[in-house]
Amino acid sequence: MDNQELTMPTKYDPSAVEKDRYDYWVNGKFFEAKNDPEKEPYTVVIPPPNVTGKLHLGHAWDSTLQDIVTRMKRMQGYDVLWLPGMDHAGIATQAKVEAKLREEGKTRYDLGREKFLEETWKWKEEYADFIRSQWAKLGLGLDYSRERFTLDEGLSKAVREVFVKLYEKGLIYRGEYIINWDPATKTALSDIEVIYKDVQGAFYHMRYPLKDGSGSIEIATTRPETMLGDTAVAVHPEDERYKHLIGKTVVLPITGREIPIVGDDYVDMEFGSGAVKITPAHDPNDFEIGNRHNLERILVMNEDGTMNNNALQYKGMDRFECRKQIVKDLQEEGVLFKIEEHTHSVGHSERSGAVVEPYLSTQWFVQMQPLADAAIEL
Repeated sequence: MDNQELTMPTKYDPSAVEKDRYDYWVNGKFFEAKNDPEKEPYTVVIPPPNVTGKLHLGHAWDSTLQDIVTRMKRMQGYDVLWLPGMDHAGIATQAKVEAKLREEGKTRYDLGREKFLEETWKWKEEYADFIRSQWAKLGLGLDYSRERFTLDEGLSKAVREVFVKLYEKGLIYRGEYIINWDPATKTALSDIEVIYKDVQGAFYHMRYPLKDGSGSIEIATTRPETMLGDTAVAVHPEDERYKHLIGKTVVLPITGREIPIVGDDYVDMEFGSGAVKITPAHDPNDFEIGNRHNLERILVMNEDGTMNNNALQYKGMDRFECRKQIVKDLQEEGVLFKIEEHTHSVGHSERSGAVVEPYLSTQWFVQMQPLADAAIEL
């Protein structure tokens, strides 16, 4: 007995104990759901980690709580299924694979669709193995015999089926809306995929001439390149300075288009000149004002951030190059009379780092109200 005590390690050595123990559990199929009709089922689907990288402390904390609950339920006699799986995280994975290719001096266009997909599947296998080894390190009681991936045929079919059912019920619809657009990856981003950073920019002050020749109206913008898509100037309906101008029109510089002056409560009389340019295809607030006043939506950019046909002589220019040129041209015309330095918060893509463009796009949307009502009722 004394000898045994002398040879016992003074500290717990996880590497000597945990791997063999976990292998014993997995090989013994102790975590596999039995489909036992005599037992009440208890199921948890692991929130699937993205195959873009390795697990972090948040995953460890979250999955440990699920591990505690599922182990307790198993001991209480339930037929427990804790289902493991991973998320393909399309845009994020694409960005990671493209970054890896850039290091090799290649782009996805050099490879073509099929070869690029091969590279992404290789990435998935590599990182899926990392994640599985981390699950094992944590000792999670997962049923690996049922492990799923969000691009599995069965899951893809289920997504299509649910999408069609929701569409048939009128809960999914398609429409034009201003979304966060990443010109680098050419994809829409959710609000949580946009990172805001303070950027040194400028307020560009311009005068739009009134059509009747009676003067001009002053506006300011941080994005002068979008003026090519202006379809109105808005003022507050109670603003004494401008009330008499509502219903009149101005001539949009460079384009020569005649656009109306509209009254809208959204306008802040105290901010700037109290008059704002309205570009419904390139700003979410302008989009709403445009809807209220039935304004045309003129998109002036392509999906890659270059200027399109509606941008007239600036067609084909990068949006920031266009900004420089249009500022110069407006100064020469005498329209742009002041540039004021201004630090403002600008959205950047979490995926590519590109400056996010508010962009009019046809997207699919989910009608949230009936779903929210049902959840509140519960």
